[in-house]
Amino acid sequence: MPFINPENGYLTVINLFRTDAPENVDRLVSEMRAIVDTAAFPGWISSTVHRGQDEPGTANFIQWRGKEDLESRYAGDEFKHRTVPVFHEITTFMRLMQTEVELSLRHPDQGDVTEISPDRDDYTVIEILGVAPADQSELIAVLGSAYDWLVDVPGYRSQSVLRGIRSRSPGGGGDLAAVGTDNDFVVVYSQWDGKESYDAFRAPAGDEPPVARRKSQDKRNALVTATDVNTYRVVHTRSASESALA
Repeated sequence: MPFINPENGYLTVINLFRTDAPENVDRLVSEMRAIVDTAAFPGWISSTVHRGQDEPGTANFIQWRGKEDLESRYAGDEFKHRTVPVFHEITTFMRLMQTEVELSLRHPDQGDVTEISPDRDDYTVIEILGVAPADQSELIAVLGSAYDWLVDVPGYRSQSVLRGIRSRSPGGGGDLAAVGTDNDFVVVYSQWDGKESYDAFRAPAGDEPPVARRKSQDKRNALVTATDVNTYRVVHTRSASESALA
């Protein structure tokens, strides 16, 4: 199963898809599963398909050996003339984001590494945070420091922070157009034990949040220029064989 680990050095690509028709989510998942199940691209490590919960859509968490392998995939006729047209037909939004894992922290009862798998029952949250490129490293540090209080939040399982490198969207001819500028976003991938815990975390009732949490959130809010968030369940995953990686 795939793991989120800053030490593996993989290029992590997070592809977000949305549709305005909930029934199209089934087709999105089906099309993504078909690509994942036949993947044999040079440098491809793993793909994990997520089904949207709060909003209709999907996310694919993909690990690559490096940028050259990814660009080779994007330059291929199959991607340009089959994959992109299919997703244009059934989506209203596509964003392909290159990232690198900066940190991945877990509640102590979650073991030594962050695993993503349909065999787990995680309620997964993916946040795309806009940030000025000059402030990106500071935002990552602020997000990392949140572990000090997150570990005591009921239902929290893990939080991984990924540095945004480049974001693109496919055009009608299959070519990719830049979205924003390089290094202008950060991805937060978090796992919870369920919707109830996550909703309670987002909108706590009663007393004002503890000082450490409030300060952390204030610093985050001061740096973030835009927020895009959806919740997911992992529905499918596949990794390259060890022999293919040799």
